[in-house]
Amino acid sequence: MSYYQTGSGVPEDAVCQYSGSRLWFRGPERSLDTPYMACIGGTETFGRFVETPFASVLEDKLDRRCLNLGSLFCGVDALCRDSGLQSLMDKAELCVLQAPDLLGQSNRFYRVHPRRNDRFLAAKDDLISLYPDVDFADVNFVHHLMALLRDHQDARFEAVADELRRNWLKQMRALLEKLDVPVILLCLQVVGQSDGGDPADEADVPLSLGMLDAVRPFCAAIVRETVSVSGQSDELEDMLFGTLQQPMAEYMIGPAAHRTIAEALAGPIRDLH
Repeated sequence: MSYYQTGSGVPEDAVCQYSGSRLWFRGPERSLDTPYMACIGGTETFGRFVETPFASVLEDKLDRRCLNLGSLFCGVDALCRDSGLQSLMDKAELCVLQAPDLLGQSNRFYRVHPRRNDRFLAAKDDLISLYPDVDFADVNFVHHLMALLRDHQDARFEAVADELRRNWLKQMRALLEKLDVPVILLCLQVVGQSDGGDPADEADVPLSLGMLDAVRPFCAAIVRETVSVSGQSDELEDMLFGTLQQPMAEYMIGPAAHRTIAEALAGPIRDLH
């Protein structure tokens, strides 16, 4: 739990767990005895360093209970393999599911931590065979791994990217097919602090329109929204963080971005009811 206590940007009692799940969610804990919508996703859904994340904005805007089931560093593996989270989703009236990025998933090339999906655990034999010239001993994060592979500037990177796309589709389609609740898929494009304001890190494997089309039949709606990190949108002064956390806060989205996301979601949610 320590990485939530020291780095979530919210008080220690503002993270919680729900029975059956091993994930830590944005708190405080809410009752499950009355109807609720659920917002599920990673760091942006959690609302790191933000007092009022978009789930809370939606609750006020729509006057409906909305559980924030955002979990820091949550990717494909945490979403698709945590049975407690899937139970929480099934009990909801409606789910807003933030589409996870492609890197945070175990696949035939590498393994990630089951809950902190940004953590690279080990290269598998297929990756070692594909990149015999690369030393993976000092790689701790998936973004570092992909940057390292892309630096070789050859066709091997595309083999890894294809595996990530294939596995993402397989896992996400299986999750969406299992759920007995309407799901609005939220696809966030987060503009970073690169010189050109590029929406994607050059080491990323972006989510394509073709992939969204493949899962569209299993979603009630798909909402796409582009937002900027606070270091680029001048929202840093509106965020909550300690002195040593400013470099991290600059790469998180701010309060105005959360309000923009809530506004984009409100219409499709109303349309379902």
